[in-house]
Amino acid sequence: MIKSSVSNCPVPTEQQPLNEYEELKSSWLFSDCTLNWRDYITKIAWIWGLSCVLAAPVAAASFTPHKYTLQFVLSGAAGGSIGVVLILLRLYLGWSYVRDRLASPIIFYEESGWYDGQTWTKPLEVLNRDRLIVTYEIKPIIKRLQITFAGLAVSFVVGTIVWHLV
Repeated sequence: MIKSSVSNCPVPTEQQPLNEYEELKSSWLFSDCTLNWRDYITKIAWIWGLSCVLAAPVAAASFTPHKYTLQFVLSGAAGGSIGVVLILLRLYLGWSYVRDRLASPIIFYEESGWYDGQTWTKPLEVLNRDRLIVTYEIKPIIKRLQITFAGLAVSFVVGTIVWHLV
């Protein structure tokens, strides 16, 4: 954790937005969003592949693989995409939460429990630093996740069109 650069910051260390960002950036799942595009897509493909393995028995029960091969493949791929969507949604919500905490001029925090919430107004230097992090570090990650969601939506549309043509 990074020690606060503001000497009179009342926010507990683990609740300071910069530390929340550093913790998220270094966690195993969330750090995948910071990889280069090729490695990021590879991780998403692995998640999709593992999800397809879990979805395949359901697809096989619905469409006999040797009789309805294309329907089996399409339904298995769609079922596998559910795991990807859930992971991407978790990533998006986590990064959005940290983005909002960094960009906000006022921070809500808890001193010792849920019943004693307080607020702290960031000094201008801290607010500017945090907003720079949002602009140059977090916004590209959010954009990447949005592009991934759009790619999944396109694949669902293509799959639906192919399904209706069969």
